[in-house]
Amino acid sequence: MNILMMTNTFTPHVGGVARSVEAFSAEFRRRGHRVLVVAPEFENMAEDERDVVRIPAIQRFNGSDFSVVLPTPGFLNSTVERFRPDVVHSHHPFLIGGMALRLAHVHRIPLVFTHHTMYEQYTHYVPGDSKALKRFVINLSTSYANLCSYVIAPSQSVAEILRSRGVTVPIEVVPTGVELERFAGGSGAGFRAAANIPEEAFVVGHVGRLAPEKNLAFLAEAVAAFLKSEPRAHFLVVGAGPARGSILGSLARRGLAERVHFLGVLEGPLLISAYRAMDVFAFASMSETQGMVLTEAMAAGVPVVARRA
Repeated sequence: MNILMMTNTFTPHVGGVARSVEAFSAEFRRRGHRVLVVAPEFENMAEDERDVVRIPAIQRFNGSDFSVVLPTPGFLNSTVERFRPDVVHSHHPFLIGGMALRLAHVHRIPLVFTHHTMYEQYTHYVPGDSKALKRFVINLSTSYANLCSYVIAPSQSVAEILRSRGVTVPIEVVPTGVELERFAGGSGAGFRAAANIPEEAFVVGHVGRLAPEKNLAFLAEAVAAFLKSEPRAHFLVVGAGPARGSILGSLARRGLAERVHFLGVLEGPLLISAYRAMDVFAFASMSETQGMVLTEAMAAGVPVVARRA
């Protein structure tokens, strides 16, 4: 089967959707299918990408780490005709998702849509954020889903929300998996030594984009209270984003800055070792549909404390 994957986020962007598209594409190829990924341009893209088509895009839209594609009518026509897809798999209901809808219609092939994101939780990135805009975004994603042949939800709770909003096409729950063998290695002790974290410390860890929709002010308050009550405790943060300064400021005001460790974005063996260095994984986001970092933490054997959301 020839599968045309169409997404607004892809590597080198770090996030759950990009990871999911990458993971599913690799697994489809392993099973003998052909996959072509259509995604925006991002800073620091690999120069030797195979089976990836990049669309010109505005970088770091409105202060975020997202790219927004520019209007390019007809940009994909010849590429799609050569690839001859059997199915279009869209990962967003807007921008490239709109292109996916048109291509599926023109070529008369099924359109599958994975509802990765509660989009109303991200309207702060758009000028004019309001309750009305949130309702519009919910209606947009619901209407888009009903134009598809099939909808994939990353979790049962998301499937129930979609049905309650009026999605009537078939919905299947398919979480993004984690390769357990990848998380069997790593060196927590080595990572602590490299990050100047005491060997005897109790490490509260967090991995993710440091962005407003992740409820990080709440997380910083909770971690600060714990660090105050437990002198051995340290806070390890893996990720980058605009909320870094506010997290550090919240902890610094309480005299805890020396027990906070920001390591930036990590991947591969370093990320696995970071998980291994943690005693507990703390997560406060209320906007997740699955939360890949929760699955990864558990795969690394780290207990998780998270908001019920």
